[in-house]
Amino acid sequence: MIMRKLLKQLDEHLLRKEISLIIGPRQAGKTTLMRFMKKRLDEQGTPTLFLNLDIEADQRHFVSQEAFLQKIRLEIGDRKGYIFIDEIQRKENAGLFLKGLQDMDLPHKFVVSGSGSLELKEKIHESLVGRKRIFELNPLSFGELADHRTQSRYEERLSEYLRLEPEKTNLLLNEYLAFGGYPRVVLAATSAEKQMEMAEIYQSYLEKDIAYFLQLKKTESLSKLIKALAARPGGLVNISELSSELGIAAQTVKDYLWYLEKTFIIRKATPFFGNIRKEIRKAPLCYFYDLGLRNYAAGAFGRSDTREEGFLFQNLVFNDMKDVLASTSVGIHFWRTADQAEVDFVLDCGRERIPVEVKDSELKKPSVPRGLRGFILRYKPARAFLVNRSLRDTIEIDGTKLVFLPFYEWPEELTALVH
Repeated sequence: MIMRKLLKQLDEHLLRKEISLIIGPRQAGKTTLMRFMKKRLDEQGTPTLFLNLDIEADQRHFVSQEAFLQKIRLEIGDRKGYIFIDEIQRKENAGLFLKGLQDMDLPHKFVVSGSGSLELKEKIHESLVGRKRIFELNPLSFGELADHRTQSRYEERLSEYLRLEPEKTNLLLNEYLAFGGYPRVVLAATSAEKQMEMAEIYQSYLEKDIAYFLQLKKTESLSKLIKALAARPGGLVNISELSSELGIAAQTVKDYLWYLEKTFIIRKATPFFGNIRKEIRKAPLCYFYDLGLRNYAAGAFGRSDTREEGFLFQNLVFNDMKDVLASTSVGIHFWRTADQAEVDFVLDCGRERIPVEVKDSELKKPSVPRGLRGFILRYKPARAFLVNRSLRDTIEIDGTKLVFLPFYEWPEELTALVH
């Protein structure tokens, strides 16, 4: 069992009546996490029931709400219990099904999971307004990988361990940049086994999630689009170029990009602009939920390519920020101008814009990139950050406090910043 940070939030939510709805990519560990929660409840003597809609024998209990209630009565009776439902996206009209159960005011707590994006099949979110809280479980973060590799010995002092053990930190980072964070890949013992696991995850995604949701008999075009995006590290997403390169209609490219977002393959960062004439305003940047899947699609799984390490490191930092900011209104953008000045990220906190530059370097002393300096001089932010491999320092530029932080300290710093 790889301990996940989301577990603490889920444990706290078990006390709430509303449905705990866990979403995220296939093979991110949702089933394992739910079974671990069930096991602990069983050990406490608490009644539980676990049903999986991927299992044919369990499917018959979902033909109607009454059939489902009969199964609950058989297993739990009228006592308060915890009902775990896995792969809910397989149920037609799942939102209405769950809404009806929740509105019966049963004594039970429902913990439900779904792969892909539930909006693709039905309006489950709308059906469950006020009746659920959504938890997103993604592949392991770097921090979760490091915690697992150290047997959770430094759970509350992980940043301190990583700072004091730079060689081990770099080994862990290189592993993460090469193989990503899917639990099955992390647990595989050899590079060959990791390759096999990732191949299965990738193919399973195409054949099960995409084929199921979109009713596609052939997924070659979508697979080509994933590979094209993986081959453009740090590049702007240009619909016309992708359409021409892949021989796919522009509208189809737009639709596929939307599906890739909703099924937890890619994330997009949109541009920040103040001067609409000089700054790039429309095309987004594309990042991947998992670096291992990105590398697999690019034909570079498990291999170290120094030309792309900077982008992968930037992708890692982006994913950490998305996880920290998931429950906030803070937007993550990037800044680029027509004369090639750029900043990797700009956090839009409403009244405050915070530039964040990312450098995959072992900085020995503060060094300020041209783009970051240009942004600071133009927008006069109160603070800015430069996330790197190891340097921790603070300097001032034209009244702006510029903080240099190791990447493993950035999530904690960002959490304190926005909460």
